[in-house]
Amino acid sequence: MSDLPETVEGLPNICGAEATIRQALAEHAGEPVFLAESGVDFSRIRSAAAIALHMHQPLVPAGGPELATAELVSNLQLMQNSASDEQRHNAAVFRWCYQRMGEFIPRLVEEGKEPRVMLDYSGTLLWGLRRTGLSEVLDKLRLITCEPRYRRCVEWLGSAWGHPVAPSTPVQDYRLHVLAWQHHFAALFGLAALSRVRGFSPAEMALPNHPDVAYEFVATLRACGYRWLLVQEHTVERPETGAFPENKHLPYRLVCRNSRGQSAEIVAVIKTQGSDTKLVGQMQPYYEAQGLARVELAGQSAPALAVQIADGENGGVMMNEFPDKYLAVVRECSGSDTPLLNVGEYLEHLFAAGVRPDDLPQLQPVLQRRIWERLPPGAGPAKLARVLDDLKKEDPRFSVEGGSWTNNISWVRGYQNLLGPMEKVSSLFYEKVLKPDLPSSERRYRSALFYLLTSQTSCYRYWGQGLWVDYGRELCRRAGEILEREF
Repeated sequence: MSDLPETVEGLPNICGAEATIRQALAEHAGEPVFLAESGVDFSRIRSAAAIALHMHQPLVPAGGPELATAELVSNLQLMQNSASDEQRHNAAVFRWCYQRMGEFIPRLVEEGKEPRVMLDYSGTLLWGLRRTGLSEVLDKLRLITCEPRYRRCVEWLGSAWGHPVAPSTPVQDYRLHVLAWQHHFAALFGLAALSRVRGFSPAEMALPNHPDVAYEFVATLRACGYRWLLVQEHTVERPETGAFPENKHLPYRLVCRNSRGQSAEIVAVIKTQGSDTKLVGQMQPYYEAQGLARVELAGQSAPALAVQIADGENGGVMMNEFPDKYLAVVRECSGSDTPLLNVGEYLEHLFAAGVRPDDLPQLQPVLQRRIWERLPPGAGPAKLARVLDDLKKEDPRFSVEGGSWTNNISWVRGYQNLLGPMEKVSSLFYEKVLKPDLPSSERRYRSALFYLLTSQTSCYRYWGQGLWVDYGRELCRRAGEILEREF
């Protein structure tokens, strides 16, 4: 099976090879990824730590003086070309952050150590790196992704291509994001590398809690071959009590039911302790893990796992302190009873030891217990809408906008001037492209999809009003123009 081209008619390869990707994933679906190469005695270790580095840069229509005609470029390129000394300095540091694991991993392996890291790069960042001429960054990443000596140390996490927030992105579009990232990753690193990607990291740690949206979210991940999901501790609850999970250092089973009575589930691993990049920058999960002991799970003794994810480039601690701290911790913990382990590696050991996914305790998205207390199974979307309306009237704090790494930012309220155009172009794409089931290999399909997915990047909402919202609206306009002109 041949690998995919990186670009197609000047655009990133984000669609058209769905059957090839499904076949590649199916061929390796039953095979462990890390178990044979792990080298860790799972029965001996007391606990473990896992860190993930999240990397993202948006694409912005800023490569020219006029918004309506400006070239779409990476925000990193804007920083590189900025008149600001601070921006140019940060751009250089960011470039280093994007490639440095490709240098640290080989160095530590050659020392006889056992480094581990999970990587989460958005599709817009990957495309932007190539378009900005930073091929050496991708070459370093390819080395640790594909080279057998190093690949056991690195676990890539699947992502949604344009870095959209799942709770407020149309479900059919979110699936397109997930598929687009798989296309792009396979084109960069190969189908074999893609078949090793079993975990998923949602942008902004945003987990839908609307029952129908949450169901579609998990169903999409499972349909695309994902086995486990990283979740923020405050976005999930125990169905029996509605309380947050008691033990945050063991895996769970996230079960999402919809209003029609359907159910989808996936293994969930909890990211704890907020969103401060200092936690990863100073390798806090390792020190947290040192205070943990083995616990019983489904009649088996299992090591506890402390998991944390943070932006891999933002903030002085990640920029400057993380490298020395990471290298020191890897050298200290390699071969100890509290090693670094990637989550997929941990889960493969756990299941090989006799624990089954069905044995894991259950979670559901936050606030759903209050919904299911009133909504009979299979009652349908109309009844669900009435229940949600009643709950909101009774408690203004009740929300099904989803949960994320922060409780003080809504990804919906205050953004109608952007969400309106997003919803309009999404509906247009559905009516003109998805509903008639047009071939995803067509140039016009790829072109419209590229702008649709790029317009849904979370940055356009995170920064509130002003230029960033204008960027998002302009990308919606371009997607709509293609759909009206060419379909």
